[in-house]
Amino acid sequence: MKILTKKHEDLYDSFYESTHNNEYLDTKTEILVGLSAALAMNCSPCTNYYLKVAKKENITKGEISEVLAKVMAVAAGQKRLQAQEVIESNGIDIESFK
Repeated sequence: MKILTKKHEDLYDSFYESTHNNEYLDTKTEILVGLSAALAMNCSPCTNYYLKVAKKENITKGEISEVLAKVMAVAAGQKRLQAQEVIESNGIDIESFK
């Protein structure tokens, strides 16, 4: 099932392709940024794509590990802030918990 009209599908495809033709990022950086975005957005097909491309481009396991660690750190920080916002906005006295 296609959700987008042909026009919108073509516009999306054109936009997506343009993100692979970088003026400022080298190939390795583009792949690592793409991988981090795919991981952060929970996009399994995109993660799979970028991991396969990374292997072809000889990106190392260490480089992949550092990208994953950064995504994990950002996600953990976001969850900490989310909990803090809920506690503060609802007046929960977390210090009263045992």
